[in-house]
Amino acid sequence: MKTKMMTTVAAGAILASGLSTAAQAEDLTLCWAAWDPANALIELSKDFEEQSGHNMSFEFVPWTSFADRMLNELNSGGQLCDLMIGDSQWIGGGAENGHYVKLNDFFDANGISMDDFIPATVTGYSEWPKNTPNYYALPAFGDVVGWTYRKDWFDRPELKAEFKETYGRDLGVPASLGELKDIAEFFQGRDIDGTTVYGAAIYTERGSEGITMGVTNALYNYGFLYENPDQPYDLDGFVNSAGAVEGLEFYKELYDVGAPPGSSNWYMGENIDAYRSGQVAMQMNFAFIWPGVEADENVGSGKSGYFPNPAGPTGQFAQLGGQGISVVSYSEKQDAALEYIQWFAQPEVQAKWWELGGYSALKAVVEDPSFATSQPYAQTFLDSMAIVKDFWAEPAYADLLIPMQERIHNYVVAGDGTAQDALDGLVRDWVEVFEDEGKL
Repeated sequence: MKTKMMTTVAAGAILASGLSTAAQAEDLTLCWAAWDPANALIELSKDFEEQSGHNMSFEFVPWTSFADRMLNELNSGGQLCDLMIGDSQWIGGGAENGHYVKLNDFFDANGISMDDFIPATVTGYSEWPKNTPNYYALPAFGDVVGWTYRKDWFDRPELKAEFKETYGRDLGVPASLGELKDIAEFFQGRDIDGTTVYGAAIYTERGSEGITMGVTNALYNYGFLYENPDQPYDLDGFVNSAGAVEGLEFYKELYDVGAPPGSSNWYMGENIDAYRSGQVAMQMNFAFIWPGVEADENVGSGKSGYFPNPAGPTGQFAQLGGQGISVVSYSEKQDAALEYIQWFAQPEVQAKWWELGGYSALKAVVEDPSFATSQPYAQTFLDSMAIVKDFWAEPAYADLLIPMQERIHNYVVAGDGTAQDALDGLVRDWVEVFEDEGKL
């Protein structure tokens, strides 16, 4: 009888001689979000089923309820999921609460090196504590917030001439967040081919993580820090610094002058819909949407362009998305689940993952000379992954996210109080969380 929790030594010994053919096929369930990349993973996994003899099932949950559903599953010790592609911010809780199997010995035994993956994805998806060689996931899907724009609109001579006259520069990919706001304001309420269009679809959703994943792309570039770099959990003067206040004010201004009417609770899906239907000149969104943009008859085939999140006054950063794949410690099929991890890590599998619309984090794929020109958005993906930062990955992640969602939305969308009030309040909320955690 298999023990419920596998040791990392046992895990490492399973596949030391290569991908095995199981004596008895098992049914594995992989849990992830319900989105386009999940469909690509189903297709990719058919090769694993053929090679291993195991059967794959999938539990995909919409992003708006993904965290609630899957964190409840982990916290209850549920056995629904053998493999979990959990969000990057869950890695601390997954490790400290014993939800994920530690993979170090397994990686060592099977020649899987974290040096072979994009460094930001190792830190973001696999490590806990951060910047230590303790691994609880294999980087599975590299993702980052970037921008899509209507290149065909930007190239119209009459619009280029008007923009040049108004702003004194060419209409093109913005070099700064300030320039991005100018472009959004330029397109706001404009008539294009008989349709009123708007500047930019940005993240404003309140119920899960949306506005946090949006506003950080401004905050980081204006000087916001989660904590004192020299003193962990020292927040005052960093979360609510003068630069952070200015960044939050910028995001509200962008919303006020460039967002479509009625976009007070938008996240990934709403932004995609607005862009594909021709409502906006630009959209903020995670890079996972770009294959779908290219395939869309309305906005693909050269009509769209892509650019990384522009710089602000103090730097150029972008909000990390993406996930690692972990073996759930409550699974009774850990041997087979580890076979999947080993199979998925292979360079040829990772190359096919990219071809199908997944975003590989393996250096052998993304550093191949042909990668940057393999898709119109490939270079933007590389440039964006080089500038990422991430939200808290603490075990108390959810308790840290909730007040940020509330305070940022209340200020940006509802117009309550000032940016300074919002960030000062956030410091108080987060200090209380860390006091409850015994970290202050």
